[in-house]
Amino acid sequence: MKPLDRIKFIQNWILEYCKSMPKEPDSLVVGVSGGIDSAVTSAICALTGKKTIILSMPIKQLKEQQDLSLKHLEWLKNKFNNTQSHLIILDNIFKSFKVSLSEFENEHGFANSKARLRMVTLYQVAASSNGIVVGTGNKVEDFGVGFYTKYGDGGVDISPIANCTKSEVWDMGRELKILDEIIEAAPTDGLWDDGRTDLGQLGMSYQDLEKSMIDTKSPSYKKYLEIRKRNLHKMLPIPVCKFNNE
Repeated sequence: MKPLDRIKFIQNWILEYCKSMPKEPDSLVVGVSGGIDSAVTSAICALTGKKTIILSMPIKQLKEQQDLSLKHLEWLKNKFNNTQSHLIILDNIFKSFKVSLSEFENEHGFANSKARLRMVTLYQVAASSNGIVVGTGNKVEDFGVGFYTKYGDGGVDISPIANCTKSEVWDMGRELKILDEIIEAAPTDGLWDDGRTDLGQLGMSYQDLEKSMIDTKSPSYKKYLEIRKRNLHKMLPIPVCKFNNE
């Protein structure tokens, strides 16, 4: 499928989903990080014509990441008149959270907590505007290696690009004329104080991950399986204790 056709398909899918709900939402709420996934998702949401609320939610963010987020907000506002953007700084909330849990210090846990604080923020804004939260996970993250925070940024109402590979997301970004700086930026979840990239965390590029997902003979297939196994619990339903008579 060509990038433009894929964009139109996702756009129509979002509209049809909204119409199928018992009460059609008035708005689509998207968190924008400065990365390609959220940039493409927010642009497609705006293309639907529905009110699209875009949130930039920095938490001790590196300047270059936050600058890209703000540039994308400005790009969206200039391109679409149905968008509404907000900068919601969560630094003090996270600082208070860390102080309250200082007895339970853990770097990885606090990184995940940033994602969960953003999730809570997205749902609060959605609740105030009869909106739904739109996820930004792609196929590799959501179904390949589970590269997201469980019940955090994975907790969304709809996930329109979840069946798109990272390469397809980049292609759609070029079609949408997303800022070159965002398209060319090294993918990162922006949850770490040292600015570590997705490649640094996963140990594989998205291109190699995509090849491994479809080709068991790929040189990186074994490595891909190791990463997938490590995160498989995120992609499975929540374990529930069931009794014999249920």
